[in-house]
Amino acid sequence: MTHRVLGIDPGTAVTGYGVVEPVSRRPGRLVECGVLRTTAGAPLPDRLRMLYVGMTDLLATHHPDVVAVESIFYAKNVRTSLTLSHARGVILLAAAEAGVTVAEFAPAVVKRVVVGRGRATKAQVGYMVQQLLRLERPPVPADAADGVAVALTYLLSGGRTR
Repeated sequence: MTHRVLGIDPGTAVTGYGVVEPVSRRPGRLVECGVLRTTAGAPLPDRLRMLYVGMTDLLATHHPDVVAVESIFYAKNVRTSLTLSHARGVILLAAAEAGVTVAEFAPAVVKRVVVGRGRATKAQVGYMVQQLLRLERPPVPADAADGVAVALTYLLSGGRTR
């Protein structure tokens, strides 16, 4: 049984995360959410190192059973997709080194599971995260809400990647 899920919305500038635990008769309980930020204008290797350090800190602090990560979306800008791939690689490496299982979900799947539509807006995702977890307001910034949505996708799908 999964006890704690760390959801990740990867990025090289801002990576959103959310730690969620399952509870009976509810999708889960929010433990913590936020963002990992890297220094704007820093060389990519330095940004990736900052992301790696942030991920290892999250893993050491929260001891998740699973890291649920949003997979690559195919952007029109190839450079964006490549840079995102680097960030995902660092995240996957940190999880593997910590011995934590990784589950990956396409962005459209996260939106479909959490909101009911694969083309939902960031505001709709935030609102549904708020409703599902019975929060006073959606997590901010939106990247944090997206990280929580990825964790919820794992829990709501029973751990099945789609």
